[in-house]
Amino acid sequence: MSVDSGTAVPSATEASGIPVVAQRKPRLALFIATACGLGYIPVAPGTWGSLVGVIIWALILFYLPLNLFPGVRETNQIRIFWLAWTGLPVAAILGIVGVWASDRAAKFARLKDPQFVVIDEVSGQHLALLLGAALPISSGAANPHVEWLGNGGVSLKYLLLGFILFRVFDIWKPFPARQAESLPGGWGIMADDWVAGIYAAIGLWLARAAGF
Repeated sequence: MSVDSGTAVPSATEASGIPVVAQRKPRLALFIATACGLGYIPVAPGTWGSLVGVIIWALILFYLPLNLFPGVRETNQIRIFWLAWTGLPVAAILGIVGVWASDRAAKFARLKDPQFVVIDEVSGQHLALLLGAALPISSGAANPHVEWLGNGGVSLKYLLLGFILFRVFDIWKPFPARQAESLPGGWGIMADDWVAGIYAAIGLWLARAAGF
């Protein structure tokens, strides 16, 4: 993967010598695609993008905790309600905006998947925590080992585990993550991180189920 600063203007001619019309810099798309510029950090930009995904998840729990809803300590139905009306809409917004922004940024940089584009890590990390930490373990009373979601706080051990698992799967890219990279445009940039996020979510959910 080539490294790009994200600030260079595309060359005036193609390799064939045919003149190319200069592109207007897509500032908003680059701002989103680089997670407010963090993607330009030369060392481990994907890790910084993942940290933004963790922060978004933590902020959602801080401002919209599950204990806002009565009965959260008696039933996991509130978790499903929270997922449907809070977690999933945010995940959808990150995914849709991410496809658009990463596609625009990649076309501007004339690269398939520029290293400075990290909105895919933001979206994938958020998905990992959303599915891995918010999905109920059972349909009965909440397990005390996983009730951290309902008390309005954030368990650092689950945030750390979800972060580590996502980074491992994002780098490893197990099937079909690597194959998803062949999808066109922004879809190819985002989809492999969604797959990594799902794998990380499964690992995190199993850790919760085991009472970790």
